[in-house]
Amino acid sequence: MALADKQLARREIITKAVCGKGRKFSTVSHTVTPPHHPSSILGAWVINHQYEAVRSGDGIEVIGTYDINIWYSYNRNSETDVAKETVSYVDSVPLSYLDPKHRASTEEVSAESTQEPNCVEANIAAGGTGVVVRVEREFKVEMVAETKVWVAVFGSGDDGKDYEYGIADGDYEDLDPDLLDDEL
Repeated sequence: MALADKQLARREIITKAVCGKGRKFSTVSHTVTPPHHPSSILGAWVINHQYEAVRSGDGIEVIGTYDINIWYSYNRNSETDVAKETVSYVDSVPLSYLDPKHRASTEEVSAESTQEPNCVEANIAAGGTGVVVRVEREFKVEMVAETKVWVAVFGSGDDGKDYEYGIADGDYEDLDPDLLDDEL
């Protein structure tokens, strides 16, 4: 007996599901002021990145810190030093998808750094006393919460017979196993 032959009913189920998603790429500039006037920049990098996600208004805020290290020469390129500065930031990531019927009291938010903060440019500032560093970073955020879904169910007259669901043996042979999501 085919599924279409039975009268279907529907049932409401409460489950945890991804109820909001968002992504944000940002480029920011920071000015690091070393103890000596730099002559040239020998290297710049970002380390010790830490962050957490919190729900805020219509989006998710990613709050974090990282250290910027500048290796520079000074005293007419005769000496070198490393300047370190810890930078705090708040990135507000809007949710491009949001289930309006989720239960707000069950929200759990998370953030994933899809591009760790990275120094893409470092130049001596116009006054010659500081170093302007351009940093790129990107985050993907998710909100998981309880929500309601509707599912089709058999009516109360289920007599325990086998039903065909329109899936024949061998229908999955052509599937590419590399496309499966490992996070499920």
